[in-house]
Amino acid sequence: MGRLPCSWSQKGRFNAMKTKMFSTEPMETNCYVCSSDGEAIVVDPGGTAQEIFRYIESEELTVHAVINTHGHGDHIWANGLFVEKANAEVLIHKADASYLTDPERNLSPFMGKTLSGPGADAYLQDGEQVQFGSASLTVIHTPGHTPGSICLHGKGVLFSGDTLFAGSQGRTDLPGGSEEQMQRSLQRLAQLPDDTVVYPGHGQPSTIGKEKRSNPSMERVTT
Repeated sequence: MGRLPCSWSQKGRFNAMKTKMFSTEPMETNCYVCSSDGEAIVVDPGGTAQEIFRYIESEELTVHAVINTHGHGDHIWANGLFVEKANAEVLIHKADASYLTDPERNLSPFMGKTLSGPGADAYLQDGEQVQFGSASLTVIHTPGHTPGSICLHGKGVLFSGDTLFAGSQGRTDLPGGSEEQMQRSLQRLAQLPDDTVVYPGHGQPSTIGKEKRSNPSMERVTT
């Protein structure tokens, strides 16, 4: 699938990582730019990408990859722009790869656009570490919202996509969803340190500890 400008392995290292969050249309999806030493990845670029590009330019960042936590349209909306303007590679779990190019799967017609974007350059697997600059994030496969949903875990942070929200969980009633798989995925996330900051795909950040105490979905898997 071509050379990947960012790398991952079972052995990684994590140093200072800067995170910038953007709320993007059409579904108020949280997009994150994670950077270290001038290198960056973009997690779930939504439809309003101009502000994201202005930030990247102001910080003089080189974007190596777009990472999609899953394949729904609101999380892949601007993939093509980053491929075109930043020459970024697109990374996603293999089970959701077909969503990138199939509007029926990515549900984009329900969001006002028929979206068939660029395909994946490589597939992410559970346990792999994406490295950029001196930072790294570990892939956690968390099916339930979609078969290929993933979270990204670094030292003290978790990018949870549409698996875990502040006070709730991702929907499991959409095509490819599974409540049984979601429960197993939330059980995995509940094992992370309580002070882990959760950056979700929608809504406000939280922590694993707070969600274990007050989120009914997390309470069910920890009691």
